[in-house]
Amino acid sequence: MYPVRRSGTRLGLRELVHEDVDAVFAVYGSPEATEHLSFEPRTREQVAQIVARSIASATATPRAEYALAVVRRDTGELVGFGRLATDPHQQRGATMGFALRPDAWGRGYGVESVRLLLGLGFEDLDLHRVWGARSPLNEASARTMAAVGMVEEGMIREHVRKAGRWRDSVVHAILDREWRPAGTA
Repeated sequence: MYPVRRSGTRLGLRELVHEDVDAVFAVYGSPEATEHLSFEPRTREQVAQIVARSIASATATPRAEYALAVVRRDTGELVGFGRLATDPHQQRGATMGFALRPDAWGRGYGVESVRLLLGLGFEDLDLHRVWGARSPLNEASARTMAAVGMVEEGMIREHVRKAGRWRDSVVHAILDREWRPAGTA
């Protein structure tokens, strides 16, 4: 499916473009924004490579990765990054992740971003299960995933190596029959 365009109340998802490098760098280059992610802050060059790879993979057939800009609908400003990747080892399953610029935190953008990603997965891609993992210390991410109906399933021990140390990850998932778009009962 290309191109992806989904809209929520305040945010939208769209395909990345080369001009997004600096805006993605504001997320992936930020020590604050990457504190609970699975990697250290990226350099601008690394972000440029990630954006270029994401643009190239967007037109692959079949498409396995949806690396998307999270943008404000009113201004078009990129405030975050969302990713949905199909899992070749799980029928109709995918992993998802999201990250926002620190100055966009605390506004409900995380919940809206995850709802948009789940809508893409369940409504457009006919997925059965979507899961994501978070740092055990990332309580904001735990609240976000719970708010959209994702269920905490357990812990992956020593899942991520960051800053020379192994870190556990907490898994959250949602099934297609549990998915409820915003505004539905």
